[in-house]
Amino acid sequence: MRLYVGNLSYETTEEDLRKAFGQYGTVESVSIVMDKYTGKSKGFAFVEMASKEEAEAAKTGVNGSQLSNRTIRVDEASPRPERGGGGRRRDW
Repeated sequence: MRLYVGNLSYETTEEDLRKAFGQYGTVESVSIVMDKYTGKSKGFAFVEMASKEEAEAAKTGVNGSQLSNRTIRVDEASPRPERGGGGRRRDW
């Protein structure tokens, strides 16, 4: 299950998130969203837990806690929107 983690400090690392969420189960992946132009964190990330039960425990345990002097927010991530093919559309 994938979790959205918001209000992160720009200095928060993937390892910081693995430690915080790892207390509640197996962390499958951590992805801090970076600005493509500056290469700096945008202040949010996605954490994928091994099971729904572990994700729920992590969500309850980590939401509202302090990480790098910031109160972070954790929610279930919304499904990714479908994207178009990016090609030119022709109506003929």
